Amino acid sequence: MARRRSGGLVEDLLTIFSRLPWWVGVIVAALAYVLLHQVAVQPVPLQTQPGQVGGMAVQTIWKTLAGIGQYLIPALCLIGAGVSAWRRHHRQRLVADVAQARSADALDGMTWQAFEMLVGEGFRLQGYQVTETGGGGADGGVDLVLTKGGEKFLVQCKQWRAMKVGVEIVRELYGVMAARGATGGFVVTSGRFTDDASKFASGRNVRLIDGPQLQALIRQVQAAPSRSVRPQASVALAKPVTPFQADSTAPVCPVCSEPMVRRVAKRGANAGSSFWGCSGYPSCRGTRPAS
Repeated sequence: MARRRSGGLVEDLLTIFSRLPWWVGVIVAALAYVLLHQVAVQPVPLQTQPGQVGGMAVQTIWKTLAGIGQYLIPALCLIGAGVSAWRRHHRQRLVADVAQARSADALDGMTWQAFEMLVGEGFRLQGYQVTETGGGGADGGVDLVLTKGGEKFLVQCKQWRAMKVGVEIVRELYGVMAARGATGGFVVTSGRFTDDASKFASGRNVRLIDGPQLQALIRQVQAAPSRSVRPQASVALAKPVTPFQADSTAPVCPVCSEPMVRRVAKRGANAGSSFWGCSGYPSCRGTRPAS
């Protein structure tokens, strides 16, 4: 997807608060008004000594900026909160519409922005923390960064109706995963994948999700009556991200005998060193030293 270009300070603040939960923007708006209002109403002491003129000028500038900021910053926060609330409602509506659709045509008619929002909401419903990055550029086209259980996953969203997603896209994501130390990755498309792309992903910690699979997963999480049922839907999406049965070099876990995945230690005395970890983590924490 195309990268969002950064604008000025006002646009950056709006972007930040539109991506946070709406109630965060409301709280920050209230706190900003209270703090800046206190500065704005403070009287500037009249100084008669020549050496104190500079200090009086600084206080005057701060008072002026606070007088403007006490209205401008809360307004930006509230606008961002409104956008956040609208985006939340829009994401929920997208999920509901796709879950109720009888065919994959609902995905084909989406813009790439709506498709990315739908994919992000699908992962949120399965307990992932989702960060929207915008994709494109030097980050290898990563659109979403997922975190769950202390692990990071990268996602590319491809709203391609006319062509199949080829192996070069999967290779690109796999390389970015290695560079950024991600546990796994997902390539999600409204269409299909080429045979070469599927072969490359087989045995690697990359999950390919085409249009029908995405719609089935959306229906599954949408149909879950409560949060207690959603972990089962999460397993359906997250566990296949490490299909190591096809990797003959991967050992089996000494605890549960499941295939293992090569990981890199992020902290402790062995930080930066590779090791084999169970593909069932965090349910199983079995490890083996990497040769």
